[in-house]
Amino acid sequence: MSDRPPVTAAVVIIGNEILSGRTRDTNVAFLAVELDAIGVRLREVRVVPDVEADIVRAVNECRARYDHVFTTGGIGPTHDDITAASVAKAFDVKLVRHPEAAARLQAHYGAEQLNEARLRMANTPAGATLIDNPVSVAPGFRIGNVYVLAGVPSIMQAMFAGLKHGLAGGPPMLSRTIGAFLAEGAIAAGLSALQDRYARLEIGSYPFFRQGKFGTSLVLRGTESAAVEAAAAELRALIRSLGGEPLEDDGAQV
Repeated sequence: MSDRPPVTAAVVIIGNEILSGRTRDTNVAFLAVELDAIGVRLREVRVVPDVEADIVRAVNECRARYDHVFTTGGIGPTHDDITAASVAKAFDVKLVRHPEAAARLQAHYGAEQLNEARLRMANTPAGATLIDNPVSVAPGFRIGNVYVLAGVPSIMQAMFAGLKHGLAGGPPMLSRTIGAFLAEGAIAAGLSALQDRYARLEIGSYPFFRQGKFGTSLVLRGTESAAVEAAAAELRALIRSLGGEPLEDDGAQV
């Protein structure tokens, strides 16, 4: 296995509607799976309100720490859509009207319906490059290692599909989930020893309750197939030694 540091990412979710509970975020789960597939480790998720200072701080802290930063939300036409202006401030550049973005909006809405509110969606930090939006035209943008995406899941997913092939990544993350009707406390010592033997893997333990019984889902994650499979074999043996039976491809929510 390579000693090259993993490629990392953070997601900054922007919006009062997430913090209030009115809207349930589904974008993080999508991005985590997609990033895993291209060898990018999602290391942190932040949720911040529609407050300029909070957005600036989150973007600057995350872009300094991680290889890629994805923001979602706050790039629409209304007064509370302040992500573009906040990201411009984070990079200490001017907010400008991107001519290509304006042209796309003009073609989509036509002169009669393209009002000033809609034209706000063409504002980007100076020097930013556009991220295509095949669903509703108004683009996202990239500046430095920050990718600014829509909050609406279908639009965000379409934007990400167009940009992911250009992301620098590493070996894809592989995973194996094995469950057992054993309590976490029963398997903890053996699982800790397994982690020590496979220090390069991420090994997680997640309790569940179903069929009227308590159990544990055990997740092995790593970039090397042979190590994942070897650890899985040892995990099955550990479960059986404790009187359980491995549940292959366990479907418990973890």
